[in-house]
This record gives sequence, C-alpha cells and structure tokens, in this order.
Amino acid sequence: MPNNTRSTTNNTKSTTKLSYIRELSASITEPSTLDNIFDILNQFANISKDAKNELTDIILVREFTKGELILEQGKICKYLYFLKSGFVRGFYNQDGKEITSWFAFENDPVVSMYSFISQKSSFETIEVLEDSIFYTISYENLQMLFKKYSEFNLIGRLLIEKYYIELEERTMSFQYQSATERYKKILECQPQILQKASLGMIASYLGISQETLSRIRNKR
Repeated sequence: MPNNTRSTTNNTKSTTKLSYIRELSASITEPSTLDNIFDILNQFANISKDAKNELTDIILVREFTKGELILEQGKICKYLYFLKSGFVRGFYNQDGKEITSWFAFENDPVVSMYSFISQKSSFETIEVLEDSIFYTISYENLQMLFKKYSEFNLIGRLLIEKYYIELEERTMSFQYQSATERYKKILECQPQILQKASLGMIASYLGISQETLSRIRNKR
C-alpha cells in the first residue's frame, strides 16, 4: 500500500521549492538583482540598454541544493548557467568510477559545452557540491539574443574561446606536467578546490589515485 502521508509531504516540499524558484525568477526583473550577471558579461563586451532589457525579461535565477544534478550524462544540456554563488563540478563515468573534469565557482559559466552547442546528449554530469544560485538562460533564448544583438555574438565567441583555451591548457598539463606540478598549480591558482572538494574528486581531477594525492600532500 502506498504511503500517502509521505507522498503528500513530498508533494508539499516540491510545491514549496517550485514556488521559491518562481519567486527568485520574478525577482530577476529588479535591476539590482542582475548587477552581477551584467558585470560578468561586460567583461567580454558592453551590453546595450535594449539588450539588457531583453535579457532581464528572459533570464531566470534558480537555486539548487547540495547533491542535486543540474545535468545528467546522456541528457541534452538545454541551459547555459552562470554561477551567482556556490560550487559545482562536471564529471563523467569511466569503468564505474567518477572522473571529475572541471570545477566551477562564483561568476563562472556552467555548461556542458558540446551538448549545449550541438543539442546532443551530454558526455558528462554536472553536480552541485554546495547550495548554489545560478543565472539561467535557455538555448532558444540565447539563439534569439545572438540574432538580435551583435554584442551577444561577441560574448558567445569569447566564451567559447575561453573554454577551449582552458581545455587545451588542461590537456597539455597532462602531457607535459607531473602530478606534483598539476597539484602545485591548483594550490597556486585554485586553492578553493582543495578547501571544498573531496580528496576523491581532487585525485580524479588530477588523474591520480587518492594514495598518490596523499603522498604529494604529505611531502609539502
């Protein structure tokens, strides 16, 4: 016999959560709420007043809790996210193991780039590692912005360039740097990863075992 009490409780929680997301989405029309995303995008190109007004109408603010998946491997990435606050990782499964491919922090774009651009199934999963808030724009709405506003074409190109430069730098680090050198780079450039991520996630991100990671950490 189904547990109706539990079902009612879950439905109440879901309704409450959806209501909260709607409240966040509604608040996006307030200019002060969007200051952060405008600051992020203005790093790439100046956004016209008309484009800002249109973006204000279509962008959403969404909240996810620790442990939630905003994209699962095999599903299509339909949204581009910018992380307002929180901590996120991308990972894929290989021989039953989770391999972390990237981490994202405040102001970072969060997306499965291949899946989002091609609108094909994603090879990776995106997991929220702490309660996080995102600015969210759908694939369809982004295409509309590309067509109407030249500055968004420039922003899109520069974001893709940034993504592929970072991807090549990461690929080259595996070819030319030792595990110790890769760890040192994280320590210098992204110390928050070492403060927030689990040892297993960090080890897979570096392409080494937890035992090797422990030896590297103990030498320092």
